[in-house]
Amino acid sequence: MSVQDRNVQLSKDTKDTLVLVTGASGFVAGHCIAALLADGYRVRGTVRSVANRAKVKHLETIAPGLELAEADLTSDAGWADAVAGASYILHVASPFPAAQPDDENELIRPAVEGTRRVLEAAARAGSVKRVVLTSSVAAVAFGHGERGDHVYDETDWSVVENCMPYQKSKTLAERAAWDFVAALPDDEKFELAVINPGFVAGPLLSDADGTSAEIIKRLLNREMPACPKLGFAMVDVRDIAKAQLLAMTKPVAAGNRYICAGEHIWIRDMAKILDKEFRPRGYKVPTGHLPYPLLWLASRFDKTLRATLPNIGRREPVSARKAESELGWQPRPYSETLIDMGNSAIELGLVAAR
Repeated sequence: MSVQDRNVQLSKDTKDTLVLVTGASGFVAGHCIAALLADGYRVRGTVRSVANRAKVKHLETIAPGLELAEADLTSDAGWADAVAGASYILHVASPFPAAQPDDENELIRPAVEGTRRVLEAAARAGSVKRVVLTSSVAAVAFGHGERGDHVYDETDWSVVENCMPYQKSKTLAERAAWDFVAALPDDEKFELAVINPGFVAGPLLSDADGTSAEIIKRLLNREMPACPKLGFAMVDVRDIAKAQLLAMTKPVAAGNRYICAGEHIWIRDMAKILDKEFRPRGYKVPTGHLPYPLLWLASRFDKTLRATLPNIGRREPVSARKAESELGWQPRPYSETLIDMGNSAIELGLVAAR
């Protein structure tokens, strides 16, 4: 059966269309699941352990009706059952640590091998029409050295030889996905689309979303005396969930990767937005500049800060024009993203009450 025959358009009634979301307990996956359920899809999510209540309890609130299946990126067990009957897969699961690991393979192996496991299960299942892989601008804009005013787009790939472990893991996992699908025999082929988010922020769903909220937590809790010259091409998690659904259903998305991120923003500018909103509520956000020598000294005692040092002063100019023109995707303002994230961090107790 050809890809064209299998890739029929979704009917308006989606209740019998099963979508598998990997890493269901994660920040991005949780928002994807909520968006899919709101659109009427039947959704199954993978978690390492259904019995780990700390990781899955919040899903009962945000995703009533969600099916859970146990599967781990580091093991073959469970993937055949997880994929069974799925028409679409959103492969979101990937390691995302706050600090650099001592061994880079702690990130690279589960990212690459886990991606292959998901795709192998999709090929064997026979029901999967399309897989949407969540990659990152980390697979696009890193390791190139000085490139002046170059704005990165979907034709760019990070140079793994010059990358930190996280960027390596995302680049190698995405390349492995494209290579895997290209090598499939015709009777096993399915379509692949890739979303490359920038730094993902926005409302938290659980107090387990700590890594994603690290910067906002530190600013609102005044755990940083001032702001290092560190910045990102940021994107709202709700807009990434929307991009995932567009990439899943739009015919044009097949065989394409899409950068989804806004303009570069420095942490100091993020802090000013938070300070304006939260200072009247007692949260005095530090908005001054933290000189590099002081950051370097503090990083000797903080692995999370140490991981930021190679990116100090680095801009991340990327273009989301392709996602906007082909998918009709539009990001929301940074201020909305940061304020909503701050409010959720306070509500979840990740930020001390004032």
